[in-house]
Amino acid sequence: MIKQPITQSEINNIVWKACDTFRGVIDPSQYKDYILTMLFVKYVSDVWKDKKRFYSEKYDNDELRMQRALRNERFQLPESCTFDYLFENRNAANLGELINTALEGLEDANRSKLERVFRNIDFNSEANLGQTKDRNRRLKNLLVDFSALDLQPSHLEGNDVIGDAYEYLIERFASDAGKKAGEFYTPSQVSKLLAKLMAPQPGDRIIDPTCGSGSLLIKTAKEVGSKNFSLYGQEINGSTWALARMNMFLHEIDNATIEWGDTLNNPKLLEGDSLLKGNKVVANPPFSLDKWGVDNAVTDQFNRFHRGVPPKSKGDYAFISHMIESTYEDVGKVGVILPHGVLFRGSSEGKIRQQLIEDNLLEVVIGLPSNLFFGTGIPACILIFNRAKGENKDILFVDASQGFESGKNQNRLRDSDIDKIISAYQNFQQAAPLSTEAGEVLEEKYSYRATLKEVIENEYNLNIPRYVDTFVEEEPVDIAATQQDIRELKNQLASVEQKIEDYLKELGF
Repeated sequence: MIKQPITQSEINNIVWKACDTFRGVIDPSQYKDYILTMLFVKYVSDVWKDKKRFYSEKYDNDELRMQRALRNERFQLPESCTFDYLFENRNAANLGELINTALEGLEDANRSKLERVFRNIDFNSEANLGQTKDRNRRLKNLLVDFSALDLQPSHLEGNDVIGDAYEYLIERFASDAGKKAGEFYTPSQVSKLLAKLMAPQPGDRIIDPTCGSGSLLIKTAKEVGSKNFSLYGQEINGSTWALARMNMFLHEIDNATIEWGDTLNNPKLLEGDSLLKGNKVVANPPFSLDKWGVDNAVTDQFNRFHRGVPPKSKGDYAFISHMIESTYEDVGKVGVILPHGVLFRGSSEGKIRQQLIEDNLLEVVIGLPSNLFFGTGIPACILIFNRAKGENKDILFVDASQGFESGKNQNRLRDSDIDKIISAYQNFQQAAPLSTEAGEVLEEKYSYRATLKEVIENEYNLNIPRYVDTFVEEEPVDIAATQQDIRELKNQLASVEQKIEDYLKELGF
């Protein structure tokens, strides 16, 4: 009997159920690390088991030839690091210690791909998982739950099932963690939109300087349509950096460079003494970051803030400046998600915005629906900066704020909403620049092609309603009909009151 392949939703359900082990014991923002790490161990163990079986059949159980072939695999897995080994020892008194040792062994055997990935996770932590007896019980439950999964590639429905399950869990955890979630996850539909707007090409170098768990980088890479790309990311949070490394590994993107550190104060993506340059630079940086490092900006060794230093309480333009300086000077493109304030705030931000426009870098402003992100309901926008605008100085404005599906906690972009935005951008790119001083309505109440003169007349204020007319006239009020409605309502009320009066009389009141 042929075994049915395990589906994406089956994996998602089993793994989500395993979270019951930790619910109510520790915060979702913490237990996600335990669940995702165990999913990772289970996956590499099952892949390894699959490989061993394949070589065993191929070489007729010749142990020497099997071991030689296994040494050429994309990762190595010592026996004491496998999920099966841990499961066999699920009743051990030092179970947390055994899992920690297995993770260290996994790192040691795969230094180039997994070095330091598990350094922030402790399965023997009394503070997180309770005293020994409770801790062992929880870890045993976790192993038992995951033992129900068979993640051998030959039993999976598709190649990317595990990577997608990983993304699914990150999104679910982000939803549970609320405000803290913004640190590690961009909603998948927003990542998809930005990735499509970037339209990366084969051979591109793609950078995300605030990469979180890496989902935006991966989605952008998938738009290339082949494996001919190189990925670079930097993440400030150690646990999230580890998630990004595991995420890359599970999506079989082994050549990704993911650095750990503060992009604004300590950029790690460098080439020699200069910033690493890329074709496409994408990011969803923290909104209006306070204390982002203004003190170091004036003397920045990479001269990233030559258009001006952003205010110390709002780091939005610091990230924009970093991203633009991280692009190739002739073809580089930046796609960044930001709060609407960047469109109209004055002072030093206004001066930087003016400079960016005068340098003919800004290409598109897209207003997104509100409540798309975990932990914040404020509306966001996407800005695209393009170094290859040439003589075209027009700027596209899109008001996409009404295109979404309402959700219980968060709103969501539908594929049709994404397609409409992409279509507006592509049409804008394909059309010739305007030869007039006035702009052009491309679609009523949705998109507008503005000329540089208009933007200057608006004092470089990019607030979308200045360009896209979204005003909706109210229906005129018919006074006579309204008066008639009021008279009818009064008559009905009088009739009801009379009936009540009659009933009360019948009852003797």
